[in-house]
Amino acid sequence: MTTMDTLLRPTATLWWREIVRFYRQRSRIVGALATPLLFWLLLGSGFAESFQPPGAGESTGYAAYFYPGVMVMVVLFTAIFSTISVIEDRREGFLQAVLVAPVARSTVVLGKILGGASLALGQALLLLAAAPFLGLRLGFLDFLAIVAILAVIAFGLTTLGFLIAWRMDSTQGFHAIMNLVLIPMWLLSGAFFPAAGASPWLRLVMTLNPLTYGMAALRRCLDPAGLIVGPEVPALPLSVVVTCAFTIVAFLAARAQASRPLDVGLA
Repeated sequence: MTTMDTLLRPTATLWWREIVRFYRQRSRIVGALATPLLFWLLLGSGFAESFQPPGAGESTGYAAYFYPGVMVMVVLFTAIFSTISVIEDRREGFLQAVLVAPVARSTVVLGKILGGASLALGQALLLLAAAPFLGLRLGFLDFLAIVAILAVIAFGLTTLGFLIAWRMDSTQGFHAIMNLVLIPMWLLSGAFFPAAGASPWLRLVMTLNPLTYGMAALRRCLDPAGLIVGPEVPALPLSVVVTCAFTIVAFLAARAQASRPLDVGLA
């Protein structure tokens, strides 16, 4: 077996295991996709007459502004649900068995994260079918850019979920921490409301939030005509650089954490 096979086969096996596990649990599919859609329909209708995106035309409503936020919300929910499997695998002894196998721990980390990120990306892309109904006209290059941005966001958020789940011993505690970390990250990313008009300290938090730049990149790729992009949205090059840097740092942190001995007390 070549070195490439040694690296790729365990990664692909763990990736495929995450895919199969997800689609065998219908409740996870419903929860990850239906909840953001419900938020979109309810909030899009509720704010339709009271919210106007900064710099947008009169025909652009909150549903169009919230659309990129819903796509990232789908990614977020799927990342949360998929990384719970780290805790379940440890309880069942599967994770310990994988860690003592003659494979690099980085392949274990990569396989688990790629599985969750692939699921998150696939579900988020289903929402692209709604783009024409919102007046968004996407070319082929726009579509490729959206896929690339969503893939990086999905990988980054799934990696962050993996980092949190690795040392957790209960799903209840995991959900509590995820609600404390990832949900505020999403709320303060420009997905729910723009930075313009927010208080100065809140704008500062949104500027420091790495997900703000992933949201900005997605918003600009979804809206090349500038219908739902306000002046406060960061530029595309800066957004791509920050998003990629955050994802790389998160993965390196996850790999470093997985290289340490696993606490038996958490098994």
